[in-house]
Amino acid sequence: MTIAPAPRRPPSPESEHDTPRGLRSLAWTAAGWSTLYALYRGYYAFGGTLALPGRLRGDAHATFAAINAFAMVALLLGAGAALLAPRIRSTRFRIAYVVGCWAVAVGCVMHALVDMTVRVLSIGGALAVAYPSALWSSVDVRAADLQDLFGNEPWFLVEGVLFGAIGVLCVRSRRGRRGFFLSAVLAIAVAVAIGLLTASGHLPRVIVG
Repeated sequence: MTIAPAPRRPPSPESEHDTPRGLRSLAWTAAGWSTLYALYRGYYAFGGTLALPGRLRGDAHATFAAINAFAMVALLLGAGAALLAPRIRSTRFRIAYVVGCWAVAVGCVMHALVDMTVRVLSIGGALAVAYPSALWSSVDVRAADLQDLFGNEPWFLVEGVLFGAIGVLCVRSRRGRRGFFLSAVLAIAVAVAIGLLTASGHLPRVIVG
């Protein structure tokens, strides 16, 4: 007597409540990346001065600390937002979340590409970067360029890519994912063009640091 094996059930289509493969890892990576930069900003928020590319004015320390404290809080909120990605169940909330990921991806990647280009031009002597005199009494321009080029802006680039990838995975349809990606690329291209035109002197531009 032989027992026939039970027929295999066809794989069920992806449920609205399924967590896309790789989303948890991306969420934790983005959260860690945001937290890492939050610690950097927190150091300056609490009075640190190591590796500053210049000298702050005596009356500007509180302002500089406040700027970095705001950045630290925003980054920690971003880390928490990244961890929400695998836990989203509401369709309406998912739509809002995807829009937020799109905005972060576009903003961060644009910020990185524009400022990295500006710093390269500054190092080459083709562009002068302005610093607010109300904040800085002196600035080592080359040190500031190198710090931004190899420190701050790569962080923005990676952060944008991570949130863009999270947003893509949170979209359920292939068509939607394609739309997310293509619209983000288009928006980045337009924003970078505007940013570079601004940096070249058509509109005033100031980098705080």
